[in-house]
Order: sequence, then structure tokens, then C-alpha cells
Amino acid sequence: MILEMKVPSPGESIKEVEIATWLVKDGDYVEKDQAIAEVDSDKATLELPAEASGIITLKAEEGDAVAVGAVVCLIDTSAAKPEGNSSAPAAEVKVEAPKTEVKTTPVATTTYATNTPSPAAKKILDEKNIQSSDVLGSGRDGRITKEDAINAVPSMGTPTAGGRSSQRTKLSMLRRKVAERLVSAKNETAMLTTFNEVDMTAIYALREQYKEEFKTKHGLGLGFMSFFTKAVTRALQLYPDVNSMIDGQEKISYDFCDISVAVSGPKGLMVPVVRAAENLTFKGVEAEIKRLAIRARDGQITVDEMTGGTFTISNGGVFGSMLSTPIINPPQSGILGMHNVVERAIVKNGQIVIAPVMFVALSYDHRIIDGRESVGFLVAVKEALENPVEILMDNNPKKALEL
Repeated sequence: MILEMKVPSPGESIKEVEIATWLVKDGDYVEKDQAIAEVDSDKATLELPAEASGIITLKAEEGDAVAVGAVVCLIDTSAAKPEGNSSAPAAEVKVEAPKTEVKTTPVATTTYATNTPSPAAKKILDEKNIQSSDVLGSGRDGRITKEDAINAVPSMGTPTAGGRSSQRTKLSMLRRKVAERLVSAKNETAMLTTFNEVDMTAIYALREQYKEEFKTKHGLGLGFMSFFTKAVTRALQLYPDVNSMIDGQEKISYDFCDISVAVSGPKGLMVPVVRAAENLTFKGVEAEIKRLAIRARDGQITVDEMTGGTFTISNGGVFGSMLSTPIINPPQSGILGMHNVVERAIVKNGQIVIAPVMFVALSYDHRIIDGRESVGFLVAVKEALENPVEILMDNNPKKALEL
């Protein structure tokens, strides 16, 4: 029996996906539920599992855009599983006299996959600080495999050594959609950014005092994100217009705070959502952000986990950014940008002192949020971060941290 495998719907409103990588070859024997391909939608990268066991016939190439519901491959469920290596094609095996092996260099064919690392390979290359363009991929159509990344070594050549070439590769569907949304946000919103600075002394002191105990008890790091998330949810409740969005000629306001958190994944920037963040403790926020970040890093994040946020926090400080104007994540109306912490000279009680200071930026849609609300929101965030024991912990840090 020939089973037609069709592209399942990754989520509401998604009409097509793109074949990012075939994980099997034409003619391979596959097991039921075995991952046979990675597919990109405009929101996430997902694995496509085999619906049955049998010999597979591929009906699309890597880089092809395939409509949801279209046939992507055929599986001959009546084919017997070959002996030995299950991934070998079911074909007649001819025995020939031994020959001297001659290694040849295949002719490179530039495709969507050329010099594109798998998620595991990208992680290894990033850790080694090696550009994927400096690695020759041995996978299908030149794709960089995990083994290629492990064997790769940093280049130590001279400025005049080697060739000078360029490459043209197709953007993934996810990256193209991100580009469209960013341009749309710039063109279709009245975006404005307001700035402030935060003295991080109190948070540094709390982390220094409790981070080891927090990690020992909960198995989690006590980072900045829990403080910022708690400060943001409080400010959103004080200034509900920032927790609203425009739909045509109507304003939609929310009595809950679903906080989108920008994280880096193997396919680029992803924004999973921390649901009902206003109800989470410091431990709850840290645990949920860690869970989502791991899923994004491993390419397992789902569309549902990245939709429905009401406000976004973006931490460019982890990459060393001093100041930026973050772009709104539509259809939301506001985004808070965090930046790196630098010791700066500030005035306290009439004295010039050195303190760890972070610049923060709030980009907002001026169509729905006025200056009073935007500035008031950012000041409320600043106040909470500079007085976390009193404002965020009800004067009881050990209870707030569940220690």
C-alpha cells in the first residue's frame, strides 16, 4: 500500500511550509514516527514524523515551499524492512570484486542547504566562534553536519591567503516572515521610543546574597529576567494602555500579562511567551524562561508557544548592547529593551558615586499609548528595579524567593 504523506497544519493561519532539511534519502526505509524532515513555517521550525513504516519516496526538494495539505512524500507500507542498516535503500545488492578506493571531490551544487549548519552543528560552531562560511559541508547538497562542526578548526591564515568568493543563499521562510513583520511594524505603527536608566545596585546585592541558596533549592539561576518580568507585569497593571493593542478602529485591553521574551534560536530570533506572568513567582518566571529558551535553542519550540503575547521584553545586553531602539512585536503596542550593565558615575544624595547602571528603552505605538502612559510605565519599571525588596518582594526576600 502506498501512503501519501501530506503536510500537516503547524498552526492557525499558516498556509505553507518550506522543506528546510530532509533527514532521510529517497529510497530509505523509515520507521513510524521517525523524524524524516525539518520544515520551516513563518513562525517556527518543526520536525515532520513518518506516519507509517516503509520505503520512502521524496516528492519535494530542500528549499521548496509546499502548501499545507499537499503531498510531500510517499511511503510504501508493504515494503519489507531490509536487513542490517534500516536506513539503507531497499535495492538489490551486487557483490563485486574488491577495488582500490579512490576518493573524489564531488562537484558542489549550491542549494538552500549549501553551507547551512544543522541546529546541532550551529551550536558547536558558535561555541568555537567559527563562521559557517568557513566550513565545507559534507552533508546532502553541502549541508554542514554535526561531525563537520566537531572537526572544524579556526582559520589562522594571512589576509592574502585563500580565495575571495561570495555566496547567494535563500532566506528561510521564518527569516523572511520576521523581515516582513519588522518592516510592517515600522511602516504601520506610530512607533516612538523613550529611555531611562536603572541603578542595578539593589538587584546586584540581592543576587549576591541569595543566588547560591536559590540555585541549591530550586536548581535555577537567579537572573535579571525574573526581576524585570515582575517589574513589567506590575507596571502593565498600573498602565493598562501599554498592555493593549489596536484592531481596526477598536482597542483591545487585557487583564492578564502574557510576556513575550526574545531569545536566540538556531533559525534566528524567536519570541516564546511566558503565560500569565503576573501570577508567577520569581522561581516560576526563571523556570519558565529556562524551559522556553532550551526548547528554542533545540529547535523544539512550537507555534502555540510563540503566539498570543501582550508585551515583549528583549535583552540585547547579553550580546553587549549599550543602547537600542527595539522594534514593536506586532500586534502588540510595546516592547522593553534591556541593555548591558556598566559601572557609571551617578549622583546619589548629592554625592558622585560609581554604580552598576543599565539603560532601558520602551518602544511603543503612539496611536494607542500617550506620552504620559509610556513615561509613567518606564518610571514604574525603574522604581521597582531600584527598590525590589519593598516593591516586588513585600519586604520579605526569602519568602518571595521561596527560600
